[in-house]
Amino acid sequence: MSASLEDTIAHRQHNWLSSLLNSQAFWVLCAIIAACIFLSFATDAFATSKNLYNITRNVTFVAIIALGMTIVIITGGIDLSVGSVLCLCSMVLATTMHSGQSIYVGIAATVGAALLVGAFNGFLIAYLGFPPFVVTLGMLSIARSLAMVLSNNTVVFEFGPDHQKLLALGGGATLGIANPVLYMVVLALIVGFMLRWTRYGRWIFAIGGNEKAATLTGVPVRAIKMSVYMISSLSAGIAGIVMTGWLGAVTTNLGTGMELQVIAAAVIGGANLAGGVGTAVGALVGAALIEIIRNSLGLLGINAFWQGAFIGGFILVAVAFDRLRRQQN
Repeated sequence: MSASLEDTIAHRQHNWLSSLLNSQAFWVLCAIIAACIFLSFATDAFATSKNLYNITRNVTFVAIIALGMTIVIITGGIDLSVGSVLCLCSMVLATTMHSGQSIYVGIAATVGAALLVGAFNGFLIAYLGFPPFVVTLGMLSIARSLAMVLSNNTVVFEFGPDHQKLLALGGGATLGIANPVLYMVVLALIVGFMLRWTRYGRWIFAIGGNEKAATLTGVPVRAIKMSVYMISSLSAGIAGIVMTGWLGAVTTNLGTGMELQVIAAAVIGGANLAGGVGTAVGALVGAALIEIIRNSLGLLGINAFWQGAFIGGFILVAVAFDRLRRQQN
């Protein structure tokens, strides 16, 4: 009995170690740690408390949306509209509060707008069979146009009677930790729990693995696919609320090109664009690597235009790693 128990424990430890070494998120985390160590010695500014505070805060906006994007990618879909949805939701919040409404009414209106956009995308994709790329590319243009109409293409920087509450929400800190970081951690825990431990999470992976088989086994595929686009838009809306509070102003170019960073974060973190693979932790470490790249270029005196080349390179490395892992399995 004792030998059998030891064999069982050893087998579990071996499986855990094998799973860890095969995890793309783990190797990205190792790359982040290595980069942080190198930058701490290469520059005097990287390891300062102010710079680390800025990095952790700045990473949250991409990371929050990447959590929702990862869920969509797991189902085999894509959402190109998140940058524009962030802009639209930020403008809904700003204009609602600017009109004299409370922050609670503004947040409710923002969440409602995000869910409505997500439901529209999801309905066209899940129930009418439109390609996700086409639908969300169209919404990318529609959402930003609506933001321009809503604000008459002007900057909104006055948020009514609850102006200071909004600034504290996005720009404040708790126990020395930026509030956006706390929101990111809470949302990551929720998404991670949902994907790992709930039936809804298993359905998401089942759809990404084999949609036809999932349908035959009774998974409500259409409803689930519609819901993941609502979650994606909601994550963009939440990021928009937090970013508005941090910036203290909203312009119609907010979030431009952000969808590419979000997709890159998800893919670098291990999400497979073919579907069926992805984690909440991967979304966070992917977003963290992108922010460290952006931050380090300036500290090392490298032209910021190289940022896209570095991010693109990491995407190719991530895809190559995933292919190599699949060949070994």
